[in-house]
Order: sequence, then C-alpha cells, then structure tokens
Amino acid sequence: MNLPWLDAGEPFPDVSTAWDETQPAPGLLAAGGALDIDSLHRAYSSGIFPWFSHGQPILWWSTDPRMVLFTGEFNLHRSLRKTLQKFVTDPRCEVRIDSAFDEVIRGCAGSERPGQSGTWIVPRMVKAYEAFHRAGYAHSVETWVDGRLEAGLYCVGVGRAVFGESMFTRVPDGSKIALAGLVAFCRAHGIALIDCQQNTSHLASLGAREIPRADFVAHVARNTQQPAPPWRFEPVYWNHLLPPKTTA
Repeated sequence: MNLPWLDAGEPFPDVSTAWDETQPAPGLLAAGGALDIDSLHRAYSSGIFPWFSHGQPILWWSTDPRMVLFTGEFNLHRSLRKTLQKFVTDPRCEVRIDSAFDEVIRGCAGSERPGQSGTWIVPRMVKAYEAFHRAGYAHSVETWVDGRLEAGLYCVGVGRAVFGESMFTRVPDGSKIALAGLVAFCRAHGIALIDCQQNTSHLASLGAREIPRADFVAHVARNTQQPAPPWRFEPVYWNHLLPPKTTA
C-alpha cells in the first residue's frame, strides 16, 4: 500500500496503479508534487485530479469506475424544466461564463459539496485554480439575477474534455441552472461528456453514471487533443435543452 511521493514537475504514475477497492482510499494515485499550471494540465489530460483537505499534502486521484454525465442523458426533471423555462424567458436572468471566476470558486469553497461534509477547496486550491483560469483552462458558469451573481459552478476545460469541479448557490435551483447552462453549452459544441469525478446521489439524480476508468481515460486522450470551444454562453444554446419557443 505504498503511495508514490512526487517531487514538483515529476511525471504522474500510470493511472492503472491507483489504489483499488481493497485498499483504504480507492482511486488514490500519488501524493506531493505541485499545483502549478503545468502539473494541473498534465493531470487532467491523464484523467487525474487533485483532492485533499486542510493539513494534508496534495493528493492525486484517478477513480475507477469514474462518475460522468453524458450531456445527452442530463435529467431535466419536470420541476427543474419549469424553473428553467421561467429563467430563460425572464430578461432579468442570464447565464454567463467566466465573468466572475474568482467569486464563483470562493463561493464553492464556502459551501459543502453535495453528498460530502466540509470543503476540500482549501486556500491553496483556490489560488491554483485562479491561476489555471487565467491560463485559460478553468472556467466558471454563472447564474445571474437582477445583476447579482446568485449561483455558479467551476470546471476545467482541456481541448474538448470538460471536468466538473464544484457548485454553489444562494437561491433554490441556482446551481442546477448553472449546470443546465454547462450542459447546453456542451451540447451546442458537440461535447458528449462532463467528468463528475466521484459518485454521489446528487449527481446520480441529475443523470450521471459510472463508466470504467479505461473508457474515461480513452475519452480524455481523444478530446484533449481537439481545439477548445469558445468559452462564452449564447442564449440560443438553451434550444439544446428546451423547445425554441421557451427562449423567445
């Protein structure tokens, strides 16, 4: 059960060497290293993500199976559909991308992840992803009402591979609206899958499911080599989730 310790800039171990279900932390791959832009880029491009708490070293994970949301399987249940229809037809409401990344990640850091207790978005993670955002790889999808940021999520985009990270909200269904916006964005650009990292009942209720890590890593390898879409949100993208008449 020895865990590899990485020096800054050192290559990651092959994901197949991550701890399995017989070990204390299934999916744990390595510890140490750095949260610089190059390390994060290499990690995500290999199906690896950092996740650790206060007082711990940087921990790198590659879970098997992997929880993902196929954008065509997003569960737009009846109540959320009604909420979304009202939202997209209200001129006071809009979804934006990357207009308030720092506020979004700090909002996520101050809230609990669905299905988990406490926050894993420690200050060094906030600082690292703010730099990753400035480098063009981390993005925020934001729910705005009356000129106020009410909810949002942040994610990572490498080429055409999208990796969801965390959400927060100050209003009912606000983060779900942001997720619906990300799904609509992905459908508009032919992006079939959003990484969700780990299985929670909240994610499952939205249509996410597990796939073998090998399938996920193959998807990442193909899509990180593709040109990235323009990270901006257009109202016409809602037509990929709702009938066009609801956006008139």
